[in-house]
Amino acid sequence: MTYDTIIVGAGSAGCVLANRLSANPNHRVLLLEAGPRDWHPFIHMPAGIAKMVNRKGINWDYTTEPEPQLGNRRLWWPRGKVLGGSSSINAMCYIRGDARDYDEWATRVGDERWNWQHVLPLFKRAEANTRGADALHGADGLLSVADLRSPNELSEAFVAAVQECGFPRNPDFNGDHQLGAGLYQVTQKNGARCSTATGYLRPARGRANLRVLTHASVQHVLVDGHRAIGIDYRHHGRLTRAEGREVILCGGAINSPQLLMLSGIGPADHLREVGIRVVHDLPGVGANLQDHLDIFTLQHSRKPVSYDRINESLAALRWLARRDGPCSSNIAEGGAFVRTALAPDARCDVQLHFLPGLLDDHGRNRLPGDGYTLHACNLRPRSRGTIRLRSANPADKAVIRANYLSDAHGHDLKTMIECLKISRAIFAAKAFDAYRGDEIFPGTAVNSDAEIEAYVRRKAETVYHPVGTCRMGKGNDAVVDSELRVHGVAGLRVVDASVMPCLPGGNTNAPTIMIAEAGAQLLAGSQAA
Repeated sequence: MTYDTIIVGAGSAGCVLANRLSANPNHRVLLLEAGPRDWHPFIHMPAGIAKMVNRKGINWDYTTEPEPQLGNRRLWWPRGKVLGGSSSINAMCYIRGDARDYDEWATRVGDERWNWQHVLPLFKRAEANTRGADALHGADGLLSVADLRSPNELSEAFVAAVQECGFPRNPDFNGDHQLGAGLYQVTQKNGARCSTATGYLRPARGRANLRVLTHASVQHVLVDGHRAIGIDYRHHGRLTRAEGREVILCGGAINSPQLLMLSGIGPADHLREVGIRVVHDLPGVGANLQDHLDIFTLQHSRKPVSYDRINESLAALRWLARRDGPCSSNIAEGGAFVRTALAPDARCDVQLHFLPGLLDDHGRNRLPGDGYTLHACNLRPRSRGTIRLRSANPADKAVIRANYLSDAHGHDLKTMIECLKISRAIFAAKAFDAYRGDEIFPGTAVNSDAEIEAYVRRKAETVYHPVGTCRMGKGNDAVVDSELRVHGVAGLRVVDASVMPCLPGGNTNAPTIMIAEAGAQLLAGSQAA
């Protein structure tokens, strides 16, 4: 069967496209997902995020190559392998970034359609904010955005502590400015996670013109001359071919460049090294990898009010009955955006995520006692990495080299040191006097810049925001144009976080959904033409 559109990856972007494109009953859409359905109850219970850490079946379970600037550690990069993708396993923080981020995108891409004035309506179109519609927010979209139902008292103490440090309270990080502290709004509906599988795909599943396949691993994009004509995919062990007028890759910053290269589209020398016939030499594929590096501070609490001590069974029963309580928490409840003296411009350069519980090594290392955690990340890193193939076998995971802290002038490292100092200052504020116990990490022996640097190299981790590996724009290192079409290959687009020319100032899920809304409009326009 020939489809109008084949979408590879039913994640944050793919589910959006499947809904919008299949709204036209004459448009036949095939959506393929390598992982399973989003059936697991921990996906839908917000606090279930803590229980999904070690569930390999819904997680690609990536690790980087040894990172030279981080003690040659291999960092764990969890990415969603399930309907909804990473929107089904993330912490649900709804953040768009600074408006000036998108003006920068427009400049880098060379197309004003990516500036703030033009992308704001796309954010609003996606959003169903329970606070209602206004000049900056939508209330009628498919992505539910809500306030936390039962925030922990420690999260309120965090917001007060940031204010004591001289920053304002900010009730809306997606309002007219980012600076300040507040509680995150989350992608939840009635106290349950609202992934794109829930918000976008579920309402469209009954459409006769939409076919959704799970456990379907795409092996190659088929290219005839300079046009994509379909895909080969493996479904329950059987190799199958599907033909389409348009193929859209929505695999994210790792899988999309990997699939392009497996299909012979990418840097020619690298493709030859791994034994792949070069279909189209496109040097930028897999380059320009960017991520927000994060460092955390852990503190014991003298009061047993953290999520470390909750009765999980009672909390789960409360959530099932009332959709509130600890199980409605996204865990990363409190947030802040601050600007350091190292900021390259007027935008905030550090983001904070506060957790009313002890979290070490992504939650895989459970620590005894009660406590709280503050994560701080560098929003505007200068270091760049790469995605490359390990072999010509589609089953082999890609080679991830993030190259953290590798920028020539050490700006990223200096910012990470500031991240730790800011975190400690917040935990030293009076608002935490009633709770403050001993510091667990980095510990009282870590004080000088050199000691903080060593701690950063020993403990820094991803905050799960890889982007940029199929960069949008012009020039030799660009992969897609401003309409998300792969340079030099007709009928092939990339619509996901990999097309971002640079990181936005915040979490990347909402911007990825916005990109998909833009892609849907671009595709609808091209089909009408």
